[in-house]
Amino acid sequence: MGKADIAVVGLAVMGENLILNMESKGFTVACFNRTVSKVDNFINGRAKGKNIIGCHSIEELAENLAKPRKVMLMVKAGGAVDAFIEQILPYLEDGDIIIDGGNSHFPDTIRRTEYVESKGKLYIGTGVSGGEEGALLGPSIMPGGSPKAWESVKGIFQKICAQTDAGEPCCDWVGENGAGHFVKMVHNGIEYGDMQMICETYQMMSKGLGMTNAEMHEVFAEWNEGELDSYLIEITRDILGYKDEEGKEVVDVILDTAGQKGTGKWTAIEALNLGQPLTLIGEAVFARCLSALKEERVKAAKALKGRKSKFRGDREKFINDLRAGLYASKIVSYAQGYQLMRAAAAEYKWNLNYGGIALMWRGGCIIRSVFLGKIKEAFEKKPKLANLLLDPFFKKAVKKAQSSWRRVVTTAVKLGIAMPAISSALAYYDGYRSERLPANLLQAQRDYFGAHTYERVDKARGEFFHTNWTGRGGATAASTYVV
Repeated sequence: MGKADIAVVGLAVMGENLILNMESKGFTVACFNRTVSKVDNFINGRAKGKNIIGCHSIEELAENLAKPRKVMLMVKAGGAVDAFIEQILPYLEDGDIIIDGGNSHFPDTIRRTEYVESKGKLYIGTGVSGGEEGALLGPSIMPGGSPKAWESVKGIFQKICAQTDAGEPCCDWVGENGAGHFVKMVHNGIEYGDMQMICETYQMMSKGLGMTNAEMHEVFAEWNEGELDSYLIEITRDILGYKDEEGKEVVDVILDTAGQKGTGKWTAIEALNLGQPLTLIGEAVFARCLSALKEERVKAAKALKGRKSKFRGDREKFINDLRAGLYASKIVSYAQGYQLMRAAAAEYKWNLNYGGIALMWRGGCIIRSVFLGKIKEAFEKKPKLANLLLDPFFKKAVKKAQSSWRRVVTTAVKLGIAMPAISSALAYYDGYRSERLPANLLQAQRDYFGAHTYERVDKARGEFFHTNWTGRGGATAASTYVV
């Protein structure tokens, strides 16, 4: 069989499917798992008869690799990654490459890149999106780390990743150290937002309009043929039309408490760290937290009363409003995500290709959609675009959807149906388009109680003032800083 082109450590769902994907594209792959019985089961099962080398130790794995060796870790993020790096390093030579394909937090990837490079080796931290099916048939891959490693893995990554309809690979070099995992983190944050907004739309249809799953299935099927054409709309259509062997509609028997693995939370935290208003993604994370309080909510439902209004308008017209409101909110979600990436690029000295990132997300990943083609065009036309909402296409789209969007949020308030992500998207839009916000009063309050100073509209930016509001304070002001 000869030497392997690449090795994969970790034979969970993503690892197994990625190996089979690589092998199907003509690569010989070595594999290892800490529980070595999994290696034998895999080699004698799904990998039987294929160009896949099962290894029972890290040493054997290294011996079976062509140089420069490329070892891809598909293990749980956190301590397991560091442990495997330490196990693998003694068997590698200078110029060999360690790749982390898990959902690692980008600061860990920054640290690991520096550490592995200090040992004379190269490191890549890459986002891999698309779930089980994507890993097998072609995921979106977002690599960053040691720039010198890219040429050695480019041929493999761009062959196994998803391709657009035009044949473009949904994988390209993102940037130094933690850039790849950062972009994957933002991808997951946007994914949180997209899923939450679809769920809010479903809740309004079900609870507000009294629609059946079959009716909603038809609506989502129709939406998937237009501007909302995307993987998440597609699977929502399928879920709402799915029945088990007993004829039960499965979505109705699933407990309404959501889990999360942390990437959405990381996105929201990093937005706070960088002072960026990712309100929609933050609300999506908090919505999952609220859903987890199931027992409390059951009790609260009996104790707390709200509106009991019924929808009395034109249902078909309002369904169209929901489509437009969802689309406008989706635009805001991506606008916020790109704002965060721009701030991070400045903070961490990354040279991010924003149009290229949209292309990487165009296929294979969970947030793939027709919509991303327009984002790519926007940044190709204007690479330094400050906000997606200012692009002519998206500005026109939001203007067209705005009345519907407002009717959706107003109706939700009247009916007492929570739509935190969609309503926060509208609030962000109204805030972003406001030439003057009430932060002048906020700064006055801060200066009143803490002498935090303020800038003036009639003076140059960067010049700070303090008022002795009570006549009892002194002239000393607190230091000024910006988050």
